[in-house]
Amino acid sequence: MSGLLVMLPGMLSLLQDEGRFGYHRIGLTNGGPLDGRAMHWANRLVHNPSGVTALEVSFGGLELEARVDTLLSVTGGDASLCINAVEKEKWRSHKVAEGDLISIGFAQAFCRSYLAVSGGFQIAPRFGSTATVSREGIGGLNGGKLEPGDLLACEPAGAAPCLRLPETDRPSYARHIQLRVIPGYQDYRFSRLQQRRFFAGIYTVTDRADRMGYRLQGPVIECEIEGILSEGICQGAIQIPADGQPIVLLNDRQTIGGYPKIGSALSLDTAKLAQLMPGSTVRFEPISPYAAHNALHLEASRTQRSVIEACDA
Repeated sequence: MSGLLVMLPGMLSLLQDEGRFGYHRIGLTNGGPLDGRAMHWANRLVHNPSGVTALEVSFGGLELEARVDTLLSVTGGDASLCINAVEKEKWRSHKVAEGDLISIGFAQAFCRSYLAVSGGFQIAPRFGSTATVSREGIGGLNGGKLEPGDLLACEPAGAAPCLRLPETDRPSYARHIQLRVIPGYQDYRFSRLQQRRFFAGIYTVTDRADRMGYRLQGPVIECEIEGILSEGICQGAIQIPADGQPIVLLNDRQTIGGYPKIGSALSLDTAKLAQLMPGSTVRFEPISPYAAHNALHLEASRTQRSVIEACDA
């Protein structure tokens, strides 16, 4: 079988597609890429449709050996890409030949990188998706992170040209970000003072940050209730537990929960949040549902207008 052989799996490397939808009723969460825009471009640069199975590499340290001639791209955070020990530009595609060694170095400030190959990785879906959710033991090769010796099956690439995304069209990352928040229907449980404290405060990313959610530390937010009846939870929901420290829930969140929620962060901004290392800072800004829809449509329009350049191999 042809593909990429895992020599060193890195700290946390997971196969992902666009996510698993429609299964909350049986307790299965979405999964999928934390930084969906970066994975979208990784696929586009190797002539794939958006959502084709690719690899999310958190914190780096990945080493692969090519067992096939293919086209490969890496996007996302600041971990370096090397082919045969020569550093290569990210946000573009590269031709690799059988026997080539591919490595993604360790991230310094922004922790998620995405590696895509022409045609995508050939992984059998489970419940309609290949997305890996380790907590549920589902998706990917064996329901968990990559291990040494795993073979990521893929087909040989054709004669498609290499592509490059201009720097002006690449997502920008920063260690200090602002998350736009749509206030939720439970926000009346937080007094005006508590809401002002939340939106005026500066919060720090703690070391309790993973694919389920990011726990933040900053001004304590008090709610008039400590819990609610468990209910469904959306991506980006901002829970306020008893200690008053916000938790922004991400792709691998539980499907139901009983903490009050002050609102939900815009998906465009949770992608930036998921790139942050502990010690980075976050502020929150309230926006209306109409402004959220406008932001999503503007981003979709900007993506459609982006012109990918042909480049040398």
